[in-house]
Amino acid sequence: MQIRDRKVFLTALAAVYPKEAPFHPSENYPEFQGAEWASLKAEKDNFVYEGIRDLLKKAYPDAQGNYLSAVIKPGDRVVIKPNLVKACHEKNDEWEQVITHGSVLRAVVDYVILALKGEGEVVIAEAPQTDTSFSEAASRSGIADIVKWYEKTAPVKVTLLDLRKEEWLSKDGITVKRTDLAGDPLGYRAVDLASESAFSEVEGKDASAPLYGADYDLKETAAHHSNGRHEYLLAETVLLCDVIINLPKLKTHKKTGLTCAMKNLVGINGDKNWLPHYRMGSPEAGGDQFKEKSWKTKSERGLVTFGKNLMYRLPAWLNEIFRPIKALGRLVYGDTSKTVRSGNWYGNDTCWRMVWDLNKALLKAARARSIITITDAVIAGEGDGPLAPDRKECGWLALGEDPQSLDKVLAFYMGFDAGKIAYLMKPLSSENKECEVVFTSENAKARIESTPPFRPHFGWVGKIELPADTKNSL
Repeated sequence: MQIRDRKVFLTALAAVYPKEAPFHPSENYPEFQGAEWASLKAEKDNFVYEGIRDLLKKAYPDAQGNYLSAVIKPGDRVVIKPNLVKACHEKNDEWEQVITHGSVLRAVVDYVILALKGEGEVVIAEAPQTDTSFSEAASRSGIADIVKWYEKTAPVKVTLLDLRKEEWLSKDGITVKRTDLAGDPLGYRAVDLASESAFSEVEGKDASAPLYGADYDLKETAAHHSNGRHEYLLAETVLLCDVIINLPKLKTHKKTGLTCAMKNLVGINGDKNWLPHYRMGSPEAGGDQFKEKSWKTKSERGLVTFGKNLMYRLPAWLNEIFRPIKALGRLVYGDTSKTVRSGNWYGNDTCWRMVWDLNKALLKAARARSIITITDAVIAGEGDGPLAPDRKECGWLALGEDPQSLDKVLAFYMGFDAGKIAYLMKPLSSENKECEVVFTSENAKARIESTPPFRPHFGWVGKIELPADTKNSL
């Protein structure tokens, strides 16, 4: 798959989501005349729908209003990839700044269906964090109700698909139950980047600092990232579709600085333990798990490694005994919301490579003609992202076909230096074209440029912010 265009389109609207799923538009737009799935009762002040329409109209002008017909053809299978990483904020019941809002997805899918002209299929697919309830995340976001609406009204098949092979139940950060899932009905493919991988630059690094993935089994992660092999288990539903539409949520991120288009591809994986997140230990020992070497970090690494190896061998239900031990550990070693651990800092030299690799793997292996990213930053997340961010009421929506260009532009308007965010510094393509920023209106431009800078995760404070006197226009 080739990146077609490096333009990034931006619009601004009221930082308010509509409340009632399935989030009908406020107007009966002429392009949907006679389409039951897109008209019926309109919801008052659905600014999101109008914003998505404005973006599509600017990016793909069409006199008949069939904007996505420029990239979607009748008979296509279109995969929509939202961010449903966690059903809600880690510390409270908020969720609007954590996951993609269903109103963004609703507007996009309406235009996808219009372009399909009654022939084809829409698959809404995601592999959230393994300890997330997929059904709860889909329900909270409104996506479950949207799919039910389309089942009754849409002229093409619209399905919701959990791409994971397992779902875990975690208590206090300890996995106490594992449930097998059906996963991707089309299966999975191991995509080996070999020497093309960003990890090939650091292969053979100190063996005393092994890679850590997403589970207690360190050997499994190492098996997929050693001896010249750097592979990822990607869902065939994504690899075999005709068009991919990526719908990330804009947030700060504890391991990569920010999360948007490129980081959202973590959710096309069948097994997250193939995804290296950090190296064990401190930089002095070749790792990036901790910021510095001390008796605390050394002893914590030893205890955590021992505990995780033990938990991997025990039945999941027995892991309950580790909950009070972990609570004691927080008292001794500090809470993760205040203490750097698990690679949650600017010195993480591992997670960005995984993010870059996933995007490279998709470009290499996917059959799709194109990938379009539409970013939900109506209410974004700042601070302790991606799972416990504070609300940032931006009112932004962004569209682009090059995920790296889109992330660079949004990093700038967040007040971050893209030149200090590693996965944005290594080009995905040999082409070295500059991206072009296009606003839907002068008012949108002024709104976005006047948004106060985002507050980074505490492990990144002072390391990625643009100088205060930087011009706020690209």
